[in-house]
Amino acid sequence: MTELWLIRHGLTDWNRQRRFQGHRDIGLHAQGHEQARRLAGRLADAGLAAIHTSDLARARDTAAPVAARLGIAAVADAGLRERCYGDFEGRTYDEIATDFPRAYARWQAREPDFALPGGGESLRDFADRCAVAFERIARRYPGARVAAVSHGGVLDIAYRLATGLALEAPRRHELLNASINRIRFEDGRWSLIDWADIAHLDAALDDASVQSPGGSAGLPTQALQR
Repeated sequence: MTELWLIRHGLTDWNRQRRFQGHRDIGLHAQGHEQARRLAGRLADAGLAAIHTSDLARARDTAAPVAARLGIAAVADAGLRERCYGDFEGRTYDEIATDFPRAYARWQAREPDFALPGGGESLRDFADRCAVAFERIARRYPGARVAAVSHGGVLDIAYRLATGLALEAPRRHELLNASINRIRFEDGRWSLIDWADIAHLDAALDDASVQSPGGSAGLPTQALQR
């Protein structure tokens, strides 16, 4: 059995602005750096054998204090990147709804095979990429506990993979900045251990709650999931 501890990156300015990040290389907000430091303290005695991270700056900067605290190098992995959102990237939800109303409606409907305009990934292609990355990491460290610092969309796929929730089903689970989300890989299958653990954050939590347009209406979230 291998445990994969998935961690969403800390807060960014674009999270606060409700702006799609995708593959854009956005750094952490000051509050995100504080979340990363608190995360490092929480994981100091977690028995982690390795740390993998998305190669985007917001994930790498979240992983850096953890790696330093544990005295191990974080392994950059492009397979852990956020979904590519194509023309949505850099825009707010309101801007996308105005500029790309049909594409926005299809994205909200979670159509698995709809590729986002401007070279974006379909939800199914994104999910397949994430699944390959998860299993590659799990098989590299059999029987160990491994951290993977990534993104909200990647965490969403992990939850669905571990629980059997369909890609097109509305999201009812949280995707919180700097949260710890644990799944296990055993006998070729994933299962859920626990989810959205933020006990280490306390005052570093983002104060703002927003509606989550990409999953379930009315679900309060700590910050924009993308």
